[in-house]
Amino acid sequence: MRKQSQAALTVAAVVVIAIVGVFVVNQVRGGDEPASAEVSRAIADGAIVRDDSHVLGEEGSSDVTFVEFLDFECEACGAAYPIVEDLREKYAGEVTFVIRYFPLPGHVNSGAAARAVESAARQGELEAMYSKMYETQAEWGESQEPKDELFRTYAEDLGLDMDQYDADVASEDVADRVARDVADGESLGVSGTPTFFVDGELFQPRTVEDFTAVIDEALAE
Repeated sequence: MRKQSQAALTVAAVVVIAIVGVFVVNQVRGGDEPASAEVSRAIADGAIVRDDSHVLGEEGSSDVTFVEFLDFECEACGAAYPIVEDLREKYAGEVTFVIRYFPLPGHVNSGAAARAVESAARQGELEAMYSKMYETQAEWGESQEPKDELFRTYAEDLGLDMDQYDADVASEDVADRVARDVADGESLGVSGTPTFFVDGELFQPRTVEDFTAVIDEALAE
């Protein structure tokens, strides 16, 4: 059995509990959730996936998209990571997997992590830094001290142009890019992470099997 599959099975119960719980315990950013009509307008406006939204791997041949609004410091997102990786392998070539930044204000380093990933993306290393954040989350997650220098070592490990990385990670352009994802999430009523949208609709899993079931249903349509 592949290591990723073993990991997915190990965290299966944890991730489902965490993901379900996040819709209950996480505070809504900025006040009350948008009314359903406002969410519908946001969906119609393309808020789930923008032209510049980041795709993991290659785009799928179908129109089905699996979108995750995530926070790299979020334990539930970290638990979902191996499950999403298994889905990517299972549906490679069929489904497009998209990530959207949604750093939560209660996490000291989630914003910095998102900016680090975005800066790496600008040098063609989105997926490598995305994976690095989750694979090392236990080392820095929930820390009350800034971990910018640690994230910089990740960039060095990936062989990035460090002058460009330093300029990007501190730039308003990168900060604005992250903020745009957050704004889209808020317009869609996203209040916690991870939040998933499959084929343009909010997806709230209750079991691990729900992940494949919802994708299979979307592909069948």
